[in-house]
Amino acid sequence: MVVAFSYLAFTVLAPWQLGKDARIVERNDRIEHAYEVAPVDVSTLLDDGALSDDEQWTRVTMTGQFRVADEVLVRMRSVNGMPSYQSLVPFDTDSGATVLINRGFVPAKADEPVPAIAAAPAERVTITGLAQVGEAADGRAPLDADGYRQIYTLTPELVTELTGTELVDGYVQLAEGAPGALSPIPVPKLDRGSHLSYGLQWLAFGIMAPLGLAYFAYSEVKERRRLRDEDTELAADHGDVAPAAAEVAADSSDADHPAEAPRSAVAQPSAPQSSASRRRSRSVRDRYGDAKRDHYAKLAQRRQER
Repeated sequence: MVVAFSYLAFTVLAPWQLGKDARIVERNDRIEHAYEVAPVDVSTLLDDGALSDDEQWTRVTMTGQFRVADEVLVRMRSVNGMPSYQSLVPFDTDSGATVLINRGFVPAKADEPVPAIAAAPAERVTITGLAQVGEAADGRAPLDADGYRQIYTLTPELVTELTGTELVDGYVQLAEGAPGALSPIPVPKLDRGSHLSYGLQWLAFGIMAPLGLAYFAYSEVKERRRLRDEDTELAADHGDVAPAAAEVAADSSDADHPAEAPRSAVAQPSAPQSSASRRRSRSVRDRYGDAKRDHYAKLAQRRQER
């Protein structure tokens, strides 16, 4: 499990967070650069008929006319934590391309019809906005409700299917104050978030896991060796128990046969209790208290009484 966790930490979890951080940094750099330079004509970005990932967040300008009758709503999108409807209208540019324009949003309320949305201007206008990449469709079918055609994802291909208008791949998010703009979609905050620290944490966890395993394995081996050494010392102490038992039996024999020589004349001095026995005795008392008899302490008491 430790090996599997470390492998995932290095190959999946850390790259996931570090990759998000790298993408956010790149996005922030593009947004900062977009507002440092003048907007470019959208036609310069449409050499391949699409707004690519590398061109996202570029400020663009275009002159042309809205197709007011082809308005489509993106339903129940979250803006600033609140549900909203976003208005999408195709825009015929003077260069000949038709670009989908996100005019902004109007707040939405659950179980209530779509609020009144101001129509886009019908006359020829010049607008400015941010180039964006379209979203992938989520499989939910469009619907007609409250007098609007509505979709669930900001996907130019779906608008093309609903309106019959051939659109470039991608769309433009209309800037605040531009003709036809509603409440503007807020530009992301230029904040990296915590993804970098999360990525470094996963790397640290991937290193710490095998080190922790090695430490616990070392501690377990050390503890087993200590217990083995104690058991060896205790086994050696059993040689003291047998003579002591013989002495007890001799004392009993002296009491039955007083004519024999006194036991004290032939008794050998008892060996002191070993340090291992004392350690084990203390361990037994610490673990079990008085609930478990301590035979070594009892034997030592008998020796002292003699």
